[in-house]
Amino acid sequence: MKTTIKLAVLGAAALAASSTATLAASELPSGALTGLALGAPLPEGVYDLSIASYGTAGSHSLAYAAPIWLFWSTPWQIAGGRLSLSTYTGVADLWSNNPAHPIADSFLNTLVEGGVAWNLHNGFNVALHAGAWLPSTQTLPMALGRDYTAFQGLAAVSYIANGWNLTAVGGYGSGGGGNPANQMLLNGTDTKWQSASYTLDLTASRKYGKLELGSIAYGSWDTDGLKEEHFALGGLVGYDFGSFVAQAKLGTDVEHSSIHANGARGDDAKETRGWLTIIKPLWNPAAEGALK
Repeated sequence: MKTTIKLAVLGAAALAASSTATLAASELPSGALTGLALGAPLPEGVYDLSIASYGTAGSHSLAYAAPIWLFWSTPWQIAGGRLSLSTYTGVADLWSNNPAHPIADSFLNTLVEGGVAWNLHNGFNVALHAGAWLPSTQTLPMALGRDYTAFQGLAAVSYIANGWNLTAVGGYGSGGGGNPANQMLLNGTDTKWQSASYTLDLTASRKYGKLELGSIAYGSWDTDGLKEEHFALGGLVGYDFGSFVAQAKLGTDVEHSSIHANGARGDDAKETRGWLTIIKPLWNPAAEGALK
């Protein structure tokens, strides 16, 4: 694949990094979309990826993965933009050094979404994505999936030229019902709550042959409940192995706080988180045609 195509594939992988079990309240964790040219349209085809992530914040640790995620870039267009469809179900493990908060591990909510991406030429691209988190009805006492349906929307702008990937992604998640006071509980007594939230992911990276290096920044702002907010900085490194692309990122909070129900503002534990994403095309008509 060409460099632009591979950057677009990384952008398609972005939604697979979402997890409702993060220490932040947003369903789509900020930082998951950094490093990814989400605004660029993918060539027609089917793509598979795997994502692994691990992070710590104070006494809590969270690992999550998207073992199999399928993304279909369709042959259809809407107003000149490429239509895409995707779905995946993640898994997560959440644990704490506090014996009152035992280990939790389970499947997460399933995301079903669609998007349209436009190539505006001269390196500029824009995309809009919208979808839904489907309710999880697991009966596990420590299930991390949430029992509600929620909206997820994203808007992305990507500049891809001369090896550069400059991307900004803004997101909104509607969250779910339940008791806002219980949104951070880990004992399973309230499995419906998730705060409505905004996220912002920023990327500035450049390709040097098969190697990619860059910087990332990301933040989230919850609009109800605990009103948690954070902002982080970090870096990324990626490599083109030919048949697949791998990208690793590491970010650390520079600010993390919350506003409690009584109006008091607290400084919460800052999180350090890493990601590993592997993307492999399963079927690409354009690539097959080039080989004939």
